[in-house]
Amino acid sequence: MAKRKKQTQDETTVAEREKSARAEEIRLEPKSGTDTPPAESSEREEDEIERAVAVEEFAERMELDILHCGDNKTINFRTVNISRPGLQLAGYYKHFSDERVQVIGEMETAYLLQMTHGARKTACETLMQYPIPCIIITSKQPPCEELLSAVQKYNRVLLSSPNRTTVFVNKLALYLTELLAPSQTIHGVLMDIYGVGVLVIGESGIGKSETALSLIERGHMLVADDAVTITRVGERLIGTSPDVIRYFMEVRGIGIIDVKAMYGAGAVQLDKTIDMVVKLEAWNDKAQYDRMGGESEYYTVLGVKRPLGVIPVKPGRNLAVILEAAARTHRLNDLGFSAAEELNGRLRNKFRK
Repeated sequence: MAKRKKQTQDETTVAEREKSARAEEIRLEPKSGTDTPPAESSEREEDEIERAVAVEEFAERMELDILHCGDNKTINFRTVNISRPGLQLAGYYKHFSDERVQVIGEMETAYLLQMTHGARKTACETLMQYPIPCIIITSKQPPCEELLSAVQKYNRVLLSSPNRTTVFVNKLALYLTELLAPSQTIHGVLMDIYGVGVLVIGESGIGKSETALSLIERGHMLVADDAVTITRVGERLIGTSPDVIRYFMEVRGIGIIDVKAMYGAGAVQLDKTIDMVVKLEAWNDKAQYDRMGGESEYYTVLGVKRPLGVIPVKPGRNLAVILEAAARTHRLNDLGFSAAEELNGRLRNKFRK
């Protein structure tokens, strides 16, 4: 009697499991007669910037293996946000943003593997119907057959990372933040002087490139000449050179020179955070120039202010030495030391006596 009762309970348990699995398949299945994403549309994120990056370039930069890219040559990135589609694999697509990069970690993979074949196929195909930029599997996990089949069917980009999920997501977030940051290109020269990023601006022919050449001779590094591409990342301004003219410099009377070939790799730098701005302008006897260093002027780029120094130019002034002094002064100011305040303090003490 007890044996028969136990057998009945086992049969009931098996029947309940089969019923639960079938219910899961039905819940995840898209509506019949359609090959488009479910009726609940994604809520799109509005970002001002979109960047297209070659699949191979992105894979090389992020140290990824390309598992499938189909006929996709580039990936369009539109947001710095990243999604882990665990809820979507479970069938919940409300508030889903399909412009995000989709990262499938160990938890998502484990969830997929515990599904039945039919439920897994439906979950993967439903996700792939959305125009997502790419899917990245972390921890060097192999994709399940249903996911790979869905990626091929809907022509999506599938990549694999050897990094653990948290490490990779942090790395990807930094990359996307820089990639999608607002930027602009201005006329000027960017130098690394004693570790200080100095952006030199001024009218054409005022002597920016010649000053930069003197600074290079004195052991400082060139980042960009003539055109400086500035990107805002948070409150930082990062300057670099356009690829076409990188490390080239125009010197009037000589022509174009290759600074890296002429002075070596130690004379150039790929990019640099802009710490201060120096404006060169023709000497004007009627103008009032700052002689004490107590006045504060600022130059605004992409909504970020940087200290501005105006240096008048006339024959006999050694601009390279002056810019070195400006960079040293900026460093001292950052450390809380001001020569003008120090002098004022001495004068006040003298008058008190």
